Amino acid sequence: MATRRTPDGAQRRRALCDAGIELLAEHGAKGLSHPRVDRRAGVPDGSASYYFRTRAALIHAVAERVAELDLADLRSATVPDAAISQRGAVAKLAAVVMKSLTGDGLTRTRARIELLLQASRDPAISDAFHANSQTYLRLHHELAERSQPTHADPSAVEDRALLTVMFISGLMLSAAGGSQPVIARDRLELLLTQIADSGS
Repeated sequence: MATRRTPDGAQRRRALCDAGIELLAEHGAKGLSHPRVDRRAGVPDGSASYYFRTRAALIHAVAERVAELDLADLRSATVPDAAISQRGAVAKLAAVVMKSLTGDGLTRTRARIELLLQASRDPAISDAFHANSQTYLRLHHELAERSQPTHADPSAVEDRALLTVMFISGLMLSAAGGSQPVIARDRLELLLTQIADSGS
C-alpha cells in the first residue's frame, strides 16, 4: 500500500497565497476568504485556516508573496555592471514592466493595487512592500544617473527617476483598470528612453 505523501508546508503556503493573489485581482479585498482560497487552490477545506489562522494573517501572507515575486522581477532588471549601456538598462526595465501588464503579471498588478490601497491602514502590508519600493527607486535612480551628462544638475537625476516611477505606475493602473490597451514593447522602450534623456 502506497504511503500518502504529506504536502510540503512552504509549497502549500505558496499555493494558497497564489490563489489569494488571483482572488484579490478578480474580486478585490472583500473577495478574499479562507474558503475561497481553499477552493481556488484545490485543497481540502480548512487548509488556508490551518496555515493562516485569521483573515488578517491571510492578507499579510498574500502581500508578502506579491512582494516576494515583485522583488524577483526587480532583481532581474537591476544592472550591477556599470558598463552596460543606457539602452540595455532600459530594455531590462521595459521587460519587467511588460511582464506586469499582461497575463499572470497583470493579475499580480491588480492584486498589488488592492493591497496598496490597504497599506495606509495596515503597517504589516506597508512593510511588505517597503523594501521593494526602495529597490524600485534605486533602479530608476541608476537609470537616470547612467544617462546624466557630467555638467548636468544632480537634482535632475532625482526628477527623472520620479518621472519614470510615476509613468510606470500610471501604465500599471491603466492596465489594471482595463481602460487602455497595453502599450507596445518598442513604444515603452522609446518613452522610457525619452524620460531618461530629459534634461540632458
